[in-house]
Amino acid sequence: MNIVMFTDAYWPRVNGVTVSVDSFSRALIKQGHRVVIVCSCYPESDRTSKPEDLTVAEPFSDSEPVLIRVPSIPAFVSKEDRIAKFHKWFWVSKQLDKFKPDILHVNSEFVIGEFGFYYGKLTKTPVVYTFHTLWEDYFVNYVPFVPDFFLRFVARKLIKSMAKRADTIIAPSDQIIDVLKKYKIKRSAYLLPTGIDPDIFDIPTVLVDDYRLTFEKKYPCVRGKRILMFAGRVGREKNLSFLIRLLPKILEKSPDCALVIAGDGPELPFFKKEAEEVGVRENCVFTGYLQRKSLAYLYAMSDVFVFPSLTETQGLVTIEAMLSGTPVVAIGEMGTLATMGGDNGGFMVRNDPEEFAARVLDLLGDKKLYAAKVADARRHAQSWTIGAMSARLEEIYRETSKNYGA
Repeated sequence: MNIVMFTDAYWPRVNGVTVSVDSFSRALIKQGHRVVIVCSCYPESDRTSKPEDLTVAEPFSDSEPVLIRVPSIPAFVSKEDRIAKFHKWFWVSKQLDKFKPDILHVNSEFVIGEFGFYYGKLTKTPVVYTFHTLWEDYFVNYVPFVPDFFLRFVARKLIKSMAKRADTIIAPSDQIIDVLKKYKIKRSAYLLPTGIDPDIFDIPTVLVDDYRLTFEKKYPCVRGKRILMFAGRVGREKNLSFLIRLLPKILEKSPDCALVIAGDGPELPFFKKEAEEVGVRENCVFTGYLQRKSLAYLYAMSDVFVFPSLTETQGLVTIEAMLSGTPVVAIGEMGTLATMGGDNGGFMVRNDPEEFAARVLDLLGDKKLYAAKVADARRHAQSWTIGAMSARLEEIYRETSKNYGA
């Protein structure tokens, strides 16, 4: 089967959509399919496709998707995001005509997502749409000069427009299905979380130890300390102020700790300043953007993964931490509620700094409990591996193709 995935966000942009598209595309290739990803070009991308560079004519790899990088401009609300140039549509469509896709999978709601729907309409190719992001929650954080009610209205209209044009809808969590019902979208959605490739997080101990030495040279403040790790976009919607402000409670009883915040985002200077104001800047490391392999090493060398986000549609980073054998303390909201399903692989707590800090301290202070949670984390994460999820996605594609036009 020839599959095209459309996404406005892809590497080097780090978020759940990027991980989903990358993980599924590689798994589908292993299952014998050919995959092309249409995505935005970033200044730091390995290579920018040009009109004369007909990428899909290249030999297909048995492990890597073919990328069509669309020239783009910075998004006005976020310097790390890109908006594809709409007039490149003709160039993209010519490349896809050479590929002759059997199914189109739209993973975002902006220009490149529109490319997917438009190409499907012109060529009569079935379109699958995954509703990844709760834009109602994101818009209000990044467009503060516009009234909340208007932003939520626009977000609902955007999702409804996508869902109504899709032949099949995929929801990565029960919470997303509930939102679709709230939006009165009559077509039912398939529930399909994103799977994670466990091989990425299977790292020999000796390599983890070497990485720790390198990390400590770069950030001497973590030398000899136990690491509390957060990974994700450094934005206000991730509730990072919650972590920074509870850190003194943890340091009071466990002073040999450091908080490592792995990721980049528009609010990085804000949170650095907040750490200074709270008096914990010397106990906080802000790594900025990390390559995926470096992130895997950091998971493995961390002691507890701490995740306070209230807006996740999936909370996949909690599963990545568990695959690395790192127990999790996370607030049980949205996607995190679905991935952890309770105290599996750690502790799922309320949005309460006292409770959150107490559970972190429980793990740090009880070796027997910690060992049990490490084993539980590895066991629980196995049910979220990419192999099982991609087999289901393949079924969804085949059902969509079979029912198209019926």
